[in-house]
Amino acid sequence: MKDRLRALFCDHLSVMRGKYLPHHKIGDDSTRFCQSVFGVHYDRDLLDAPGSMVTGGLPDMELTWCHDDIRPGWEPGTQVVLGDLHDEEGAALALCPRGALKRAVAAWQAKGLTPKVGIELEAFALQKDETGQLQPYHAPGGVVYGTGPFADPLRFNDRIWEVADQLGFRVDMITAEFDTPQFEYTLTFDDALKAVDDIVLFRLMAREVALEHGIVLTFMPKPIAQAGGSGMHVNFSFTDATGGNALSTGPKGGPEHMNDLSRGCVAGLLHHHKGLAGLIAPTATSYQRLQPGSLSGYWQNWGGDHRNVTTRVSGEGGAKARLEHRMADASANPYTAVAAVLQAALLGVERGYALPAIETGDGFENTDAGTGTADDLEGAVADLSADKVLSEAVGAELVANHVFMKQNEVGKTRDLEGDALRDFYAWFV
Repeated sequence: MKDRLRALFCDHLSVMRGKYLPHHKIGDDSTRFCQSVFGVHYDRDLLDAPGSMVTGGLPDMELTWCHDDIRPGWEPGTQVVLGDLHDEEGAALALCPRGALKRAVAAWQAKGLTPKVGIELEAFALQKDETGQLQPYHAPGGVVYGTGPFADPLRFNDRIWEVADQLGFRVDMITAEFDTPQFEYTLTFDDALKAVDDIVLFRLMAREVALEHGIVLTFMPKPIAQAGGSGMHVNFSFTDATGGNALSTGPKGGPEHMNDLSRGCVAGLLHHHKGLAGLIAPTATSYQRLQPGSLSGYWQNWGGDHRNVTTRVSGEGGAKARLEHRMADASANPYTAVAAVLQAALLGVERGYALPAIETGDGFENTDAGTGTADDLEGAVADLSADKVLSEAVGAELVANHVFMKQNEVGKTRDLEGDALRDFYAWFV
């Protein structure tokens, strides 16, 4: 069989959708989908969400791509491509998360700066038991920073790394995380759009490769009630016109060596802390993870080499100078999440928000911060709705669709607990 093409996009729920197209269409640059996908919920409920056109005839939208963006896939005889969504008139679809990231990048480039991004993904491995129920993967020797067969007896992560190398993903690290069976996956810094394209495809590939080993790899923020949570940390910096790192003031990093750009970015992230949560921690289980003293990005605070702050200023300087935002989890669409972080940072630079004092507490028993995220998804969505400045920067239409879907999700998940809540999301996140 000649190669086929798997044309993909990541939707409002961070669910990957696409089509297989025959070999003779690999030379094409577009295919069509129903725009009302943006009204579909995890349980396949079809809702008249803003922009979804559910009651407007369920029209087509078009996914377009550049031929140079087609890349090898991990399925036999299959190439893959990610693209941008357009409406029936050919205009960029306002609901397209990839488009939101492109707008954020363009806004920074208008200032002569190009965002560079590195994303850390955390995930839990689950298996079906004899009754078909999902249970934690049995890795009895797993420890934080664990490697080898005690941490991963089936060695499914070896296969993920092997496939990643074959596909050209630049893996920085795979390791066991604090809770068993939890793992962390990190790809190398790159231009923002490429970095997020890569993490979106890597995440899909990793889940599908793991499934071949009988593993359901979930990036849900809190799939095991008695264990810790999984985040999606967004690291970022900027290159200037000379190719240098615009956050760097020299060979040393950390709070003592921040420039005005770095301070402005941190101030923006703190100012929009509560509104950001509704976009980048967007499921009911996100708020089981976002708790005080959980190293999760709950508090409206910042610091240096301190894992209990939300915005962390790296101690590395020079080319490696960067900021790390620790609130997001991978139930968020990675394009939307990175766009939101970059836009909040830009608002801090442009609007001159005051930078609060650095966190001096340990983040467990003592903290200077008096404000955290909302306690639940309902509150976080309300905070997002109230943050009109951030919503407009990310994209008012995209945020309106998101808020509608998440308000509906509050009702769907309110009475779910434990495995029932986990299973509402597990096959999609």
